[in-house]
Amino acid sequence: MLRSVLRSSSAAAAGGRGSSLFSDLLFPAAASRAYAKAKTKAKAKAKAKTKTKTKTTTTTKGKNSRSVSADESATRVDDASHDLDGIDIEFERPTDPLPPTYDPALDVGPGGRPLFAFTKSLAPLSRKEARSYVDFSLEEWNAMLPEGLPAGMKKEFEETRRCAVMVRQSFLDLRDNFRRIVDPPIHTGTKNSKKQIVLDGPVSCGKSITLAMLVHWARSEGWLVFYVPKGKEWTHGGFFYKNLHNEFWDTPVQAETILQNFLKFNEDRLQQLPCQIFDPILLGEGAGVGLMKNVDSMAMPEGSTLYDLIQTGITYTHAAVSVVVRLRKELSLLKDVPVLFAIDQYNNWFTFSEYHELLTWQSARQIHAREVTTVNAYRSMMHDDMMVGAFSHSTAVGKLRAELPDVPRGARLMLPRYTLDEAATVCHYYLRQRLIRRDNFSDEKWKKIYYLSNGNGSEMRWLAPFI
Repeated sequence: MLRSVLRSSSAAAAGGRGSSLFSDLLFPAAASRAYAKAKTKAKAKAKAKTKTKTKTTTTTKGKNSRSVSADESATRVDDASHDLDGIDIEFERPTDPLPPTYDPALDVGPGGRPLFAFTKSLAPLSRKEARSYVDFSLEEWNAMLPEGLPAGMKKEFEETRRCAVMVRQSFLDLRDNFRRIVDPPIHTGTKNSKKQIVLDGPVSCGKSITLAMLVHWARSEGWLVFYVPKGKEWTHGGFFYKNLHNEFWDTPVQAETILQNFLKFNEDRLQQLPCQIFDPILLGEGAGVGLMKNVDSMAMPEGSTLYDLIQTGITYTHAAVSVVVRLRKELSLLKDVPVLFAIDQYNNWFTFSEYHELLTWQSARQIHAREVTTVNAYRSMMHDDMMVGAFSHSTAVGKLRAELPDVPRGARLMLPRYTLDEAATVCHYYLRQRLIRRDNFSDEKWKKIYYLSNGNGSEMRWLAPFI
């Protein structure tokens, strides 16, 4: 929304209609940022193009009237479009050298507070470290979250040129909630703790990043975490077949990917965990190869581990979907190690998939996500396992009703956007990473950006260079 407002105001300025809304809201000094390059090139090209255009003159009844050729009017449209694009391309990401990684003179937040909390994990952080940044290398993030980082987190890392995230109070509350379940305090127990939580909130309030930080913490504590960074992919793409044993739809390509992702971080642990269910694994259609001839099940030998179970699903495409369903049951039976299910883009499991069932030669029915075998096995929160689902507005699912099927009442937790204090820390961090020029920085200016974006994290990051 902000970008459309700024583009429209830029178009008004290009047509000669006074000062733009952007200049009124922010500051004229913004246009002098050192990273501006592309706009001047665009204007020079447009001028050269305009000079080559021909003009025609017509005379009507003693009056000379100038008519503009089609080529020239097209040029003016081009100029206007260049000005519109200038909002995005003039203020590029910084390219000048970064300051030292840690410098006490620079690592100062609002009120003189330390900007960074020096820690090797998210476990020891307390309320004192709220509104400070923790700094891990990209290799460390990828090692702890090999399934993939959230898009918003990758964008933040790319534009700030540093793999640091802010510790928010909402994350600390979520972490402590699950910590109390596994290791309950003597005086309170688990009375006020929730085992199932749905993270909801406005666009760009940090739901996916909060979930990723929770997974990072849980794995550093030795938990077994089933992390799905892109729940939408479970209901989009690949092959889909009607399951012969029930009314659901199998997606063997996604099932194989699910098993491969789960192995990436947990392979060593899974080799130590024995299977507890030894019923035959039902076989379905393989990805693009149809059914197996004269075989409808596969036995799991006694003494098999969860690693062996997952390898069976990866090796035999006909067994992949059934193995994913069996894995869900096996993880529920584990008692020796805490298990956490963490599903991002969880709201995609409450709407329609991209698959269609052919009813007649001229009609089809769209298949709901709950009819997909893998989604049906993992979507429900009506159990005693620890599970967190995060909504994602980037997938354009639309607004869902307050009470969701298969979700306990009171499970939805609303995450807020940045508070004023959090925004102060964010802007000081952007100042330290040179997204903001130090000679233009002031409390008044960053507060204008905060109120203009209404605490939206991605919009604040986009607006920061305009200070």
